Amino acid sequence: MRASVVIPNYNGLKFLPTCLASLALQTVTDFEVIVVDNGSTDGSLEYLSKHPEVRVIAFPENTGFCKAVNEGIKASNAEYVILLNNDTKAFDTYIEYLLKAIEKDERIFSVNPMMLCMDYPGRIDDAGDLYCALGWAFARGKGKRKELYDTPKEIFAACGGASIYRKKVFDEIGLFDETHFAYLEDLDVGYRALIHGYRNLYYPDAKVLHVGSGASGSRYNEFKVRLSSANSVYVIGKNMPFLQWLINLPFLFIGFNIKILFFIRRGLGGTYFKGLFRGMGMCFKHRDKHVPFRFRHMKNYLRIQVMLWVNMVLRLKG
Repeated sequence: MRASVVIPNYNGLKFLPTCLASLALQTVTDFEVIVVDNGSTDGSLEYLSKHPEVRVIAFPENTGFCKAVNEGIKASNAEYVILLNNDTKAFDTYIEYLLKAIEKDERIFSVNPMMLCMDYPGRIDDAGDLYCALGWAFARGKGKRKELYDTPKEIFAACGGASIYRKKVFDEIGLFDETHFAYLEDLDVGYRALIHGYRNLYYPDAKVLHVGSGASGSRYNEFKVRLSSANSVYVIGKNMPFLQWLINLPFLFIGFNIKILFFIRRGLGGTYFKGLFRGMGMCFKHRDKHVPFRFRHMKNYLRIQVMLWVNMVLRLKG
């Protein structure tokens, strides 16, 4: 097998038939499908038992996205791992083009396909994840016409909802950080890859339709805001060396205050505040997971800093 498709699932029975059917129609066949179930109670396991072509790893409870995909990665014997959300429908050339893109260069760690909105397939759901000096992570092209994003481009990180990863790089940079549980874990692993000199790529020939918020239920809710706000602090604490943190401090101060006002207006200010303090605690509690600064990575840090500033301009321009 050249690739393993790892699908984390939590009560996603309504999505699984469409997702698995699209994989059965792929133009390449040298891949396997691994579904990691997080204690579903909706009949997902009963449904999967009727599909012997799918390998199933089942947990008795919800262990979170990171734990699920890590177990899937460990179970894979392939050279590449594709992480695919259950609320997706892959185009028939999806895997073929992901493999074509990542095999172009040994320094490519991950490749993000063109993710389109399931209900509005002419609109972008995610054309690669960007991160900026304001401390904001955002999906490139969200809600915009797909024709504007038909060119391959380097990105900060690949979205863990439909991207391919070079498996051997995980041995060097580590797997997904299970401290995250969910949200921004894909940004974190892409950040670590950049520090080590690898690249992340957006490749639009590979396409997938995505429902979005299929597990959490909506774009903004207490569960998501609590976790994402904590993880936004944790990502900075574990990946930015002290000098880079000082350089970006004025931008981070502005960025986090804008977010505070944003969530206060939506009635989630208290949840966001609690998440920020939780994230600070995570930075201190999990210091063993901080990426140690190495002078040999200095040029990579400089490159990352330029990306942080450029992405800030792109975000403010909208």
